[in-house]
Amino acid sequence: MQDFKKRFNKIYDEKVEKIYRFIFLKVNSQDVAQDLTSEAFLRLWDILNRDPNLEIENPNAFLYQISRNLIIDHYRQKGQFQLVSTDSVEINDPRMNLEKSAFLDSDVQRIQKAIEGLKEEYQDVIIWHYLDELSIPEIAEILNKSENNVRVTIHRALSSLREKLN
Repeated sequence: MQDFKKRFNKIYDEKVEKIYRFIFLKVNSQDVAQDLTSEAFLRLWDILNRDPNLEIENPNAFLYQISRNLIIDHYRQKGQFQLVSTDSVEINDPRMNLEKSAFLDSDVQRIQKAIEGLKEEYQDVIIWHYLDELSIPEIAEILNKSENNVRVTIHRALSSLREKLN
């Protein structure tokens, strides 16, 4: 039993921030993101508790899939689909002067708005690949698609993002 708890704690410590950020970018509510993140890790705990010898080959993919399902369930329960506004994401660097900070902030907001306008799968692959730094094979496992298909999806997502930024 002790081994199972150590495995869970290791996975939790390594993944909780990325899972929270992914969920937050999709639901745009700290409270909901915290609840769904907790639920994702509770589900992982339950699965590992039922079978302590279970080997999860890719905990990243496993947790992102659980998280995606929780987000879908969340919006189904609300009876709506919502594109997420990322206005509350801030970049704070005290070393920047006010002018540079304002300029950067306007660029970040412009990119956030463009990402919001992308279809959900494109949003996901951009977040996973560029923010969470997941590899192509990890994203392929999450989406249950081939690596080539994921590469094409990322390329199309970036092309669509470029169009929205122009």
